[in-house]
Amino acid sequence: MPVDCRVADVAGLRIDSRQSIGVDLSLTITLHPASHLELTSHLNNRISEMQVGFVGLGSMGSAMALNLVKAGHDVRAWNRSKLAQDDVPGLALVERAADAFQADAVFTMLSDDAAIREVILDAGLLPGAQSGLTHVVTSTISVAFARELALQHEEAGLGYVSAPVLGRPNVAASGQLNILVAGKSDAVAAIAPLLAQLGKKVWKLGECPAQANAAKLACNMMIAMAIEAMAEGVVLTESVGLDRADFFELILGTLFSGRAYESYSAQIRERSFEPGFKAKLAFKDMRLATEASNRIGRRLPMLEAVHEALGNAVSLGLGEKDWSIMADMTVRGSGSVAPSKSKMATTS
Repeated sequence: MPVDCRVADVAGLRIDSRQSIGVDLSLTITLHPASHLELTSHLNNRISEMQVGFVGLGSMGSAMALNLVKAGHDVRAWNRSKLAQDDVPGLALVERAADAFQADAVFTMLSDDAAIREVILDAGLLPGAQSGLTHVVTSTISVAFARELALQHEEAGLGYVSAPVLGRPNVAASGQLNILVAGKSDAVAAIAPLLAQLGKKVWKLGECPAQANAAKLACNMMIAMAIEAMAEGVVLTESVGLDRADFFELILGTLFSGRAYESYSAQIRERSFEPGFKAKLAFKDMRLATEASNRIGRRLPMLEAVHEALGNAVSLGLGEKDWSIMADMTVRGSGSVAPSKSKMATTS
């Protein structure tokens, strides 16, 4: 008859052990998978112990940082321009960027190479960072600068991961980003639970951080090309009286389904260009893509076209508009832009 019964959880498995006394001494072990709720609680308790820093609280950065707070993390954050605590409830705002680097992991979402260089490298934050820290740069930066950052972190004995994201601020707020990740496997593993709180999919692209940055630039380049392609399609079809709404219904239902075509055809159709991704930032990304292609001695004609189109938009003072504004310039001729429907409604 059983004289002892114990229950233990080991590595997510529930183990019941019973000792029985008879002619022979036997041990019966029954394995029961722990419930989903128990596993979730176990994982949440584990990752909530991490201290997380965040540098850069713009529309993307603040949405990502707040999601980490909602997931139960202790997040200390710094922004170049002063923010009120009420603007970012739950975040612990710190006085210096260096304070954000006193953590297990720190995320950076600053606008470009120059901003990261000024705030982090020129300020000498890496040598003074907490031992064992992993730095995750989610900004869209140049391939060359990604290589430099990887080297600087290695020399400082810190982990470094490039993790640029696909998605607008509303996508970031809902935790549905696609995250492009590259870095040494141990560094990626260290921050994997945090990435799971920020996106619907983590795309592991390799152990060289620059691989993720090249992929992000290529993605943005191809979205810009899709926007320009739709605009040029409208030029041809409207010239014979075909409504752009009917044309877009055709292409979306046949040859060109997909998120980029669906999202940006709607903006072109409605002539609605309030920023999701600003034209000035897209122009920066096309410049970085152009620099990368020049480094390998290749000319990319379609990239040149969208780089020029976005440059024209910025030169006309439209840098704060959504990057799809370049489609309206193509449809109307590069020197003119139609008033948006929202603006017409306001002035009528």
